[in-house]
Amino acid sequence: MSASKLVTLREAIARFVLDGSSVCMGTALEAAIPYAAGHELIRQARRDLTLIGPISDILFDQLVGAGCASRIIAAWVGNVSEGLGHNYRRACEQGVPAPLAVEDHTNLSLAMALLAGSTGAPYIPTHSLLGTGLLESNPHFRTATDPWSGAPVALIPALTPDVAILHVQRADAEGHAHAWGTLGVTREAALACRRVIIVAEEIRTTDEILSDPNLVLAPPGKIAAVVHEPFGAYPSPLQGFYARDHGFFARYHTDTRTVEGTRDWLRHWVLESGDWKGFLARIGAARLDALRAKIPRPSLPVDLGE
Repeated sequence: MSASKLVTLREAIARFVLDGSSVCMGTALEAAIPYAAGHELIRQARRDLTLIGPISDILFDQLVGAGCASRIIAAWVGNVSEGLGHNYRRACEQGVPAPLAVEDHTNLSLAMALLAGSTGAPYIPTHSLLGTGLLESNPHFRTATDPWSGAPVALIPALTPDVAILHVQRADAEGHAHAWGTLGVTREAALACRRVIIVAEEIRTTDEILSDPNLVLAPPGKIAAVVHEPFGAYPSPLQGFYARDHGFFARYHTDTRTVEGTRDWLRHWVLESGDWKGFLARIGAARLDALRAKIPRPSLPVDLGE
């Protein structure tokens, strides 16, 4: 019997991301960032979120500007192609629109923290943070002595987010998902968190997805909801589907330079657009078509024959 988890994005956020949740997003670094889900968090006025991710590009900046976040656990927050994130900077320096606590990580230490969470380990030792200021800026890091060599090591505590929101190329209704291209810490995040919301470009049959079980991202038991949202990672790129829209990032950088500008940007692009389809309608079909992948480059299929 089919156990469909296919719901609307609105329902998925309403049911599985509550105020005060820790939410892991942007796990593929600059690609496959779940902007559609982020906009729904803003529309549903989520508050007191802890945002976790290596490089969130402008998604975390939008959520900070909308007052959704009270804490950030990340390696970097800003605008990859334009520089700083104005909302993130205002929150850190001025407490506008709300104070923001920050736990500094590197991309590697964040990956290790999620890896520890995914395996049930309390921490992972590393040499990489020794001699850096991160041991002082993040009070959760510890130092210890390697019991074998006697050398100092840094200890990175496990991260186990309440929910990970992952954008993928395709999934079935039960939660089997395929993701490819730059994965970053996507697999570690899926296994470390308590539940996963999958946002997919395509919904395929279970037989199609299980035709290559090695590509399945995480056990379906971890998946709380599956959402079909084409172009749901725009303006970030998604391998095999669409390219990054550099112009959108540039306009965001200019438009959000002030508090008033951010308010207008959120009203136009998020709140008044109503939903993700309304947002894409404002981008325009011609622009989206221009970003679509034009030249297929399929990988060599594997033979699972007996």
